[in-house]
Amino acid sequence: MTLTASAIPGYQTGTWKIDPTHSEVTFSVRHLAISKVKGSFERFDATLVTAENPLDSTLEASIDVASINTNQAQRDQHLATGDFFLTEEHPQMVFKSTGIREDGDDMLIDGTLTLRGVTKDVTLKTEFGGVTTDGYGQVKLGAEATTKIDRTEFGVNWNAALEAGGFTLGNDVTINLDVQFVLQAA
Repeated sequence: MTLTASAIPGYQTGTWKIDPTHSEVTFSVRHLAISKVKGSFERFDATLVTAENPLDSTLEASIDVASINTNQAQRDQHLATGDFFLTEEHPQMVFKSTGIREDGDDMLIDGTLTLRGVTKDVTLKTEFGGVTTDGYGQVKLGAEATTKIDRTEFGVNWNAALEAGGFTLGNDVTINLDVQFVLQAA
């Protein structure tokens, strides 16, 4: 499949802002080598600029890392410290796209992710949900995306050895985005 504007029902060029009430940013990481800890970020922002050629579109997003929520306040406070996010010095995680491409049936958004002052290349495997107009006349665009990062590459190195072998946390963190955007201007 070739990703073109005509191949996407309802596609419109313009600037889109994230709809935070219909979007979520979640993550998971291996815990105690037997299960996963999951959480979310409660505050985030993103702007998508769709171009005539969808592959020329751009995406910029930021996440307030202090808004982390793992449903355990003590753990969330620890995650804000220098052991993890060092939120006082690095309050945001930022993604900036560098290109969009197709790989078979997959849409991939390449970009840079900056976390804790370290910038690395990442790719978001993206599933386009569609474009529609809601009951209030707002044009909405939906998508899901996922990527996996090695937290240690971003300076998030805290860990503790387990008595039975292994470590408290895995290095790989899966980040999932389930988002809706609202068309701001065409």
